[in-house]
Amino acid sequence: MAKIKGAIVVNIERCKGCNLCVVACPSKVLSLNNEANSKGYNYSYMEDPDSCVGCSACAYVCPDACITVYKVRV
Repeated sequence: MAKIKGAIVVNIERCKGCNLCVVACPSKVLSLNNEANSKGYNYSYMEDPDSCVGCSACAYVCPDACITVYKVRV
């Protein structure tokens, strides 16, 4: 049986660091970066990319549609 591996891409400039995606992630993949974007917000990023299963929970809760989720069979 093929295992699904996920990956996300965050549009750093659109992200306002609301932290909703970090809380929604069941695998605890996301975190807020210490660096800020050009607007001064700490944006989200994949802190633990190997744990991502591509469930899209982060993308569903993102109010600014900053997150794109990809799924790959491995």
